[in-house]
Amino acid sequence: MPATEKTVRRSLLVASAVLLSTALTAPATLAAPSPSTSPPAAPPAHTPVVGGERLGKPGTQVNLAAGVPVLPKGLSGRSWIVADAETGDVLAAHDAHRPLAPASTLKMLFADTLLPKWPRTTTHRVEPSDLAGVGAGSSMVGVKENETYSVHDLWLGVFLRSGNDAVHVLAAMNGGVDKTVDEMNAHAEELQALDTHAVSPDGYDAPGQVSSAYDLTLIARSGLQKKDFREYCSTVRAQFPGETKKNKKGKRVRESFEIQNTNRLLSGDYDVPVYQGIAGVKNGNTTNAGATFTGVAERDGKVLLVTVMNPSKKESNEVYKETARLFDWGFAAAGKVEPVGELVPPKSVADATAAPGPSASPGQAGGTGAGSQPVASAHTGGADGMGVALGITGGVLVLLAGGAFLVNRRWPLPDLVRRRPRP
Repeated sequence: MPATEKTVRRSLLVASAVLLSTALTAPATLAAPSPSTSPPAAPPAHTPVVGGERLGKPGTQVNLAAGVPVLPKGLSGRSWIVADAETGDVLAAHDAHRPLAPASTLKMLFADTLLPKWPRTTTHRVEPSDLAGVGAGSSMVGVKENETYSVHDLWLGVFLRSGNDAVHVLAAMNGGVDKTVDEMNAHAEELQALDTHAVSPDGYDAPGQVSSAYDLTLIARSGLQKKDFREYCSTVRAQFPGETKKNKKGKRVRESFEIQNTNRLLSGDYDVPVYQGIAGVKNGNTTNAGATFTGVAERDGKVLLVTVMNPSKKESNEVYKETARLFDWGFAAAGKVEPVGELVPPKSVADATAAPGPSASPGQAGGTGAGSQPVASAHTGGADGMGVALGITGGVLVLLAGGAFLVNRRWPLPDLVRRRPRP
């Protein structure tokens, strides 16, 4: 290499070193970007999974160990969860946060949002506009235009027959479907059911309407804090007002007819026995959603919630069969299996726990304070006298001055007394 070229290269290396040294030792003001230069964007913050990171992972999540029974074989639900209703511990789950069409299990959110609004004795005369927008092929309880119903009647229609007609009448009483759906979505956010987006108040298939096994379980847990919710979801059969007609003597009369709960673990079916200890909650089935179900049951003082969404097996009553098997596993595993996550409390309850104050949760409406007597049994009607006694255990809930309550442990469920045996 010629001497001149070597000299030039050496000079360039020296100059580069000097410039680098100057940059490293210069005052901070010289190194700072000009006011017109925007700082680099920070990487997006990690959003925690509601209930714990494992619940956001795909597939089945369970901590199997010595003494813990294996999960039932052949489970085909696209999403499911088994949780302790009182402590909030999630014992096992499969794609718990997977967004899926909820079908009529979304009526749990509808009920949890609207139940506190009217006394059950409130009456309403149904206008034709009240029933506008009820989807074709909807499940119906038999609400008739120009007839008067009590709120109690309408809620029986919602819970027992999953009546979309009853839902639309209640929504009309609440100011309309749009207002009701907005309130449902706001309540879902309060419950931290963030996978849930309601489009219809009744769960009828609609684009963009989704929930998850985790969210439906949160919603059920919130609803079960309410006396009326517990009564309605555990009622097996009831009388519903019929249409006013003239009898043979020309006198206008209105008779009633019997309706039965479509929750097969509660009412039974030819291939599904009544599940011992079952006390609700809600089932659903549409073309898009398939079969969905959330149930609550008690055994030996332990209360569990199970949600199963859209089993791929299309056998008769498959969703109830898989739910029953998960209940059996949960009761056998309770106290032995380490949880994989938790059911979080509503935002306002969590906030009140962190910093007590006069904030009330919409999810608490209709709750009962400490020391209350057990509520009345849910009447089933019919000759068999089958029922579920539902009550509040004294001292479980601590009523605050502002109306919200703090809790012992996490967010305990009112005591569910096991089903009375058939006579």
